[in-house]
Amino acid sequence: MRVNIVTIFPNFFDGPLGLSIPGRAAAAGIVEYRVVDLRHYTKDKHRTVDDVPYGGGAGMVMKPEPFFEAVDDLAPSGPIVLLSARGRPFRHEQAVRFSVGQELTLLCGHYKDVDQRVADHLATHEISLGDFVLSGGEVAALAVTDAVVRLLPGALGDHDSAASDSFYDGCSLSPPSYTRPPEYRGHVVPDVLRSGDHARIEAWRAEQAERLTRERRPELLDGEPD
Repeated sequence: MRVNIVTIFPNFFDGPLGLSIPGRAAAAGIVEYRVVDLRHYTKDKHRTVDDVPYGGGAGMVMKPEPFFEAVDDLAPSGPIVLLSARGRPFRHEQAVRFSVGQELTLLCGHYKDVDQRVADHLATHEISLGDFVLSGGEVAALAVTDAVVRLLPGALGDHDSAASDSFYDGCSLSPPSYTRPPEYRGHVVPDVLRSGDHARIEAWRAEQAERLTRERRPELLDGEPD
């Protein structure tokens, strides 16, 4: 798979994409990252990517031309995603859909906003991480990249590890996890997890997953996305 990231801060991605699962997946040839500097597609000596908004108001708006021309150069074959606070919430199901494709392009906004023509006529998806505002799309692009890459065949050494994650089945959080030592500062691991009885352990995990989901994300059990 190829992941393209269009940004005014290409160095932001130097470290994170080389670490952990994203880094190992790249080293194994499972994924290729192309990080594109949006300023390479500007026409003036100051490499200007933003301008004042039509109609007035505070803040600066990112210009459409650099985004369109960067994507023209990339000529991507897959989804083109604008990371935006106005976007639809990013969910596990979407990460799964992206992971079965051959290419994914992520457009990182910055400043006050991105010219709406990028959302309307260039991007195929507009995605948000949640009901909060980030300084730019770079953090969101990293989150989407990580969520997608870890689902690629071979990216994780153990597929069962991903299969037990929250949201994997689309309707529940994962149960609590424990490891050694069995007791720490008076806090003990539940006896059932040390029992060796796999049927009881699976029943406990299912019960805990439902309890946590009911307490924290009841809409998942009701089939109504938040």
